[in-house]
Amino acid sequence: MHPLTLELLESLGYETAGLRSKDWEEFARPGAPELDFVFTVCDKAAGETCPVWPGTPVTAHWGVPDPAAAEGDAMRRKAAFFSAYRALERRIGLFVNLRIDELDRLALKRSVEEIGKTPPA
Repeated sequence: MHPLTLELLESLGYETAGLRSKDWEEFARPGAPELDFVFTVCDKAAGETCPVWPGTPVTAHWGVPDPAAAEGDAMRRKAAFFSAYRALERRIGLFVNLRIDELDRLALKRSVEEIGKTPPA
């Protein structure tokens, strides 16, 4: 994981011990848990072919600019990580408040795709 990601999460009070980046193949191998939802977040991923996920998860692209690609001084780079955090925090907040049990699969797919278009607060 990027050191600025860990620094930001720790500064916000999150426990980071044991966190690690995972390759998508970890979720595609035999015995991997079936996923209900898959959200891609890298801006580059929008045009890439996504893997076939186990089960039939609802997928959506929630692209955010890659903060690791930010240039400039330390303050500007940290601001990029915070901006990505805020965008994802807002989208996750909207997602967890969806009434999933009241939506059919198509409506749920549309809802999570719309959430991906939500700008940071």
